[in-house]
Amino acid sequence: MLIAFLLYNDGIQTIIRMATIYGAEIGIDRNARIGAFVLVQFVGVPFSFLFGAVAGRIGAKTAVFLALAVYTGISVLGYFMTSALHFFVLAFLVGTVQGGSQALSRSMFARMIPKHKSSEYFGFFSVFEKFAGVAGPAFFAASVTMFGSSRAAVLSVIVFFAAGALVLTKVDVAKGEAQALGPI
Repeated sequence: MLIAFLLYNDGIQTIIRMATIYGAEIGIDRNARIGAFVLVQFVGVPFSFLFGAVAGRIGAKTAVFLALAVYTGISVLGYFMTSALHFFVLAFLVGTVQGGSQALSRSMFARMIPKHKSSEYFGFFSVFEKFAGVAGPAFFAASVTMFGSSRAAVLSVIVFFAAGALVLTKVDVAKGEAQALGPI
C-alpha cells in the first residue's frame, strides 16, 4: 500500500507543484493562477465529503482508482490547455479529487495496520507522503528537457498514476484489515 501511495501521490504532488510553472509557461495570468488555486480549496472541501460517500458505496480502493482516473484525465486535458478558462476547469477537477484521494488513502492504510502500532506505521506513511513529489518533478523536468516543452511533461505524470494504480491492484485490503485485527 505504501509503495502504491508513494507512486500515485508523487503524480498528484507533481501536478500541484508544477501547475503554476506550467500555467505561466503557456501564458496564464498570475491573478488567474492564484484564483484557480483558491478555487481548488473551495471545491475541495465539499468534494472530500462527497468522495467519502462515494467510497462508502464502492469501497475506498475503487474510489482511489476513480480519483487516479480523474487525475489521468486532468493530465490529458492539461496537455491541450490554452486559456485561463481551461486552467479554471482543471483547477475545479483537481479540487474534486485532491482531498478525497488523500483522505481515502490514509483511511484505507489506517484500516490495514494494527491499532497498537499505529504511531510506527503512520511514521512510515508520513515519510512516504513527504517523499512523494520528489521523483515526479524530476521526471517532469527530464521530460521538458527531452521534449523541449512542459506540454509533453504534463502527460509524463500519467506514468505515476498508472504505476501507483498497478501496485494498488496487488493490495488486498480485506486481508490487511483482517491481519490488523489479529492478536496484539
